[in-house]
Amino acid sequence: MGKRTCLFEKHLEFGGKIVDFAGWEMPVNYGSQIEEHNFVRSSAGVFDVSHMTIIDLGGLDAEKYLRFLLANDIAKLTTPGQALYSAMLNHDGYVLDDLIVYRMGSGYRLVVNCATREKDLRWLIQNSDGFRVSIEEKPRLAILAINGPDSISKCCKLVSSEHAKRIKELKYFQGTDLGEWFVARTGYTGELGLEFIIPAEDAPDFWTRLLELGVKPIGLGARDTLRLEAGMNLYGQDMDELTSPLSANMERTIAYDPPNREFIGRPALIAHNELRKAGKIPVLVGLTLESRGVLRAGQKVSTELGEGMITSGGFSPTLKHSIALARIPSNSLSCKVELRGVTTALRIVEPNFVRFGKRVCK
Repeated sequence: MGKRTCLFEKHLEFGGKIVDFAGWEMPVNYGSQIEEHNFVRSSAGVFDVSHMTIIDLGGLDAEKYLRFLLANDIAKLTTPGQALYSAMLNHDGYVLDDLIVYRMGSGYRLVVNCATREKDLRWLIQNSDGFRVSIEEKPRLAILAINGPDSISKCCKLVSSEHAKRIKELKYFQGTDLGEWFVARTGYTGELGLEFIIPAEDAPDFWTRLLELGVKPIGLGARDTLRLEAGMNLYGQDMDELTSPLSANMERTIAYDPPNREFIGRPALIAHNELRKAGKIPVLVGLTLESRGVLRAGQKVSTELGEGMITSGGFSPTLKHSIALARIPSNSLSCKVELRGVTTALRIVEPNFVRFGKRVCK
């Protein structure tokens, strides 16, 4: 039997189809994946993401430690509640994990992927020598992500007027404490959204109250198609320990300035950057297939400069055709895939297909 979140019984109650996800028993859908996907694009859905790993860091050297550990620079987080997306790299400059770090009232909070939990914790501890830092996993916290155009307005109905005012004032990648609850404007769908990090014992009642307001439960299947439409990476598919962030459309997660900040993987990244300038590192692009057929992860694609590989692919319920993320030779101008024995042309686009329910790829 796999691990279960504090909302497992709720998933069963609402007809969730349970599958194994990185050792967790999680709902892939509650009936129709496409209907769930479209509901998030048109109204508001709630995802149980309590399987993700929450780690709190404190101590006198917490900031210094994270500036060394992460490719992005947490010195950008100047006030409590601010959040930052970052890669955590190994010494070869490859992606150990991608994560969100929040500056809290005291210390910092990391939210990392569940499949990389043991590896991440081990890496954090291994690289803490010489730093006065505390590292504490928080398994008794749950995470509920509410996404969609109606998400903020519906969530505000479930909190006090004072807390609702603070939620409405949040900008993207900002959070705020609501007593024992922490709420942030982050998300994985390309829609308006909030993530509530709350005590596990509070989660079932909050889930029920959300559904009473017309928010619908959404499974992992729709979460994957939503994040693909938004062009967001999935660790283990679009990048991993053998992938440079420069080959995963993650340049924004790297802060080279100030030049005197040393962080794990920096020397290797500088070498990667030279290779990229020479066109020797592949890049992650978006692909669209506007004829019949479905693009799938693992399919080989060909360009005029050589072969590439689809890392994530599938049917887009919003665009009504297949889309994909693919790693292909840098500077490629054309791309093809073989579908049912027929060589089929694909269109190369920016790896961002849908935002706020609208097509954004050109």
